[in-house]
Amino acid sequence: MALIGYARVSTRDQHTEAQTDVLEAAGCEKVFVDHASGTLARRPALDQMLEYVREGDTLVVTKLDRLGRSVRNLKQIAEDMQERGIGLRALSQGIDTTTPGGRLFFHMLAAIAEFEHDLIVERTHDGLAAARARGRKGGRKFKMTATKISQARAMYDSKEHTVQEIADTFGVSRPTIYRHLQSSAGAPGAVR
Repeated sequence: MALIGYARVSTRDQHTEAQTDVLEAAGCEKVFVDHASGTLARRPALDQMLEYVREGDTLVVTKLDRLGRSVRNLKQIAEDMQERGIGLRALSQGIDTTTPGGRLFFHMLAAIAEFEHDLIVERTHDGLAAARARGRKGGRKFKMTATKISQARAMYDSKEHTVQEIADTFGVSRPTIYRHLQSSAGAPGAVR
């Protein structure tokens, strides 16, 4: 029945003291600390902490966003811990899954966050569909225009320039030059 803390900061420049001080003041016997972005799949201290906690323990974090990469990931971690008989306490949000009210509140927050995410995805798809209906395409504009492709083809055919020199001239990668040279495969001197 131990309180185990977990803290995470996104970069090496950030300091963990603010989180670790709060966790220690909350009575955590041991605190695991990660220096990694929340979006990274590999967070070594999180993995160590999940191996360390035992049934009856409670994981304590200052805020829920310190624990999960996304709502789905956070929910997955919380459900895994619940199945193992491990509680979760988020101090700043007042969530404590060792109580029925805390579990309800956590699941309501997770459901609302997932709903919000789904709405954002839906609006993005609607916006892209509307743009396509107007003839616009998404994504970055091509660096290589038809004129630049012709110039690259001429440079390549002259055999006076390497593909790397051509790529450097146009500020693109060698694979981009090769792709455009191959796309004009019907042209004389095409790369094969």
